[in-house]
Amino acid sequence: MLGFASDYMEGAHDKILQRLIDINYVHNTGYGSDYYCRKAARKIARACGSDDVEVEFLSGGTQTNQVVIDALLQPYQGVVSAATGHVAVHEAGAIEFTGHKVIELPAHDGKIDAEELTKLIDDYWNDESHEHMVMPGMVYISQPTEYGTLYSLSELHAISKVCRANGLPLYMDGARLGYALAAQEEMSLRDIVRETDVFYIGGTKVGALIGEAVVFTHHNRPAHFLSIKKQHGALLAKGWLIGIQFDTLFSDDLYMEISRHAVRMAMKMKDGLERKGYSFYIDSPTNQQFIIIGNERMQELKEKVLFSVWGPYDAGSSIIRLATSWATLEEDVDALIDLM
Repeated sequence: MLGFASDYMEGAHDKILQRLIDINYVHNTGYGSDYYCRKAARKIARACGSDDVEVEFLSGGTQTNQVVIDALLQPYQGVVSAATGHVAVHEAGAIEFTGHKVIELPAHDGKIDAEELTKLIDDYWNDESHEHMVMPGMVYISQPTEYGTLYSLSELHAISKVCRANGLPLYMDGARLGYALAAQEEMSLRDIVRETDVFYIGGTKVGALIGEAVVFTHHNRPAHFLSIKKQHGALLAKGWLIGIQFDTLFSDDLYMEISRHAVRMAMKMKDGLERKGYSFYIDSPTNQQFIIIGNERMQELKEKVLFSVWGPYDAGSSIIRLATSWATLEEDVDALIDLM
């Protein structure tokens, strides 16, 4: 079977596995207080170009979104998200489980619009009954979006400006951030630090076994954040397992090297399938590609290729997602193009 179902289907980069073997018998302190977590945090801060950032490590994306959003919101507040956002669709109500509503905005190729965000906030405050309603308390975006699309730097700045004018923290989900950074040269980690209040650098989908690095950008980490993680069951005793992975990913430009590889493989796939006459549901510059395919052909393809079914397109065809990763082999891309 050719594997293109997602970007977390393989294990971890060889350099990470070797580092884990090398320290397997080293005694480390727990809960993220170890040498490797501190070292990784310093490397991430250097990559961000700021001494003001504070780095925390968590295990997975949904866990990270739930912990960060719950930590930043008051009990009566909700988080604003695109209707297609991960927290709105694919987290089984994890945010609502903490008592916070996900307030949806229309999605435009997976993205929210700054003007529509302004209107949503104004409509809340201008409503005479707003104290009976859920207050918008922060804004959630992801880079890339669920559809592999990217916010431009000007779009991010416009959303950030609205958030700051209204005192709302801006949070960026970066589960696939490496692939977003590799797909364009316009936006850097330093830009993200400047425009957001908190974001995370995804490891689970970008070469690590597990792990996400949460970056609070302006010495704005919530008080007692370790206790908050503990309350959510998100405080990993062997925190060094994540620390050493990010220490490895942020050594010798490994994080960007493997991210660029995934994007190159996706663009080769995209070009090959375009030449074969396939249509794309959306124009994605990142490692996720969304193909329109006949339902009968899709069933045949399932016998030889692992992919995600995104949903129906019309009565006779569907949208499937083909995702490359840090581990995708070029010969597998060639085989997929030949097969299709």
